[in-house]
Amino acid sequence: MLVGHITAALESVAPVALQEDYDNCGLIIGTPAQECTGVLLTVDVTPSVVQEAIDTGCNLIVAHHPLIFKGLRRLNGSTPVEQSAMMAIRAGIAVYACHTCLDNAPGGVSHTMATMLGLDNIEVLDPQEGRLMKLSVFVPHSHVEEVRLALFDAGAGQIGRYDCCSYTTTGTGTFRPGPGADPFVGHHGQLHSEPETRIEVILPAWRRSAVEAALLQTHPYEEPAYDFLTLANRRADTGSGAVGNLPSVITASQLVDKVKSTFSSPVARCTAYPSDAPIRRVALCGGSGAFLINRAIASGAQAFITSDTKYHDFVDYAHNFLIIDIGHFESENCTKHIFYNIITEKFPNFAVRYATTDINPINYL
Repeated sequence: MLVGHITAALESVAPVALQEDYDNCGLIIGTPAQECTGVLLTVDVTPSVVQEAIDTGCNLIVAHHPLIFKGLRRLNGSTPVEQSAMMAIRAGIAVYACHTCLDNAPGGVSHTMATMLGLDNIEVLDPQEGRLMKLSVFVPHSHVEEVRLALFDAGAGQIGRYDCCSYTTTGTGTFRPGPGADPFVGHHGQLHSEPETRIEVILPAWRRSAVEAALLQTHPYEEPAYDFLTLANRRADTGSGAVGNLPSVITASQLVDKVKSTFSSPVARCTAYPSDAPIRRVALCGGSGAFLINRAIASGAQAFITSDTKYHDFVDYAHNFLIIDIGHFESENCTKHIFYNIITEKFPNFAVRYATTDINPINYL
């Protein structure tokens, strides 16, 4: 088993291309070709976690938060980040981060939180834009099905819950083979007209390379005519946050108790919202999600669960909207279970461990 096999399984669910521009997801230390002896799962990479990986024989650490988030100017062990990086490099331990790409992935962090809370009809709160492309390609009639199926197999043609989606039109293409050309049809120096089908398919932007490779492998022309266009459409299943409905109406006070119990948060900071107010629709965002408060309100939610909310957000929304702020660690601790499920489903007999030294750095007194 190679490190690259494990990271490929993670990226099949949470492609690195889904990360936010500021982030640093992916393989931060190590190489994909490295033999993997075991995986240690954690929210944060600290010197204690790296030492645990060494002690347990795990040479791949999979973390939610990137070990190296901002550029390092030096490696001399003066900070915990530098210490962790140096320890991992010396011990031959690879470090992989799956941060905002997991936040934005279908069924990612916020969706998992919503499921844990028992919400129904879960939707992405703030779907991503610009992550879809459209491919248009002109194919001779004899090869339409072969090319179309190859595009589907490579990841194109999925729209929501539907796959194998395409649109075709027919027309006539013209070309004249020049010196050195090897035409599939037509003759050198002669203008040729060929009945062709135009195939259009939608694809995730991160699947472009695979789809283009499949196209070029199956298209019979020496120089196929095709183009990729980036779409402004939102992709409904990727993006930040989640929103859904509780099975039945409960009070604001009951929801706060349910949230604290579900996410093992001993405390919750809340707006001064009436404790007996009825709550049915709930929005969530793992980690620092205050930027989504207005989106939560626009979605019709009566409550929003997140962490790291600023004082002035509580002032602004006060009695008008229920914000439930739990700890950052508590809101993202579920990421380890997501990693575990992805890896063990693909490699059921491989050694995967939860880091026991990955503990909440905040102590509630």
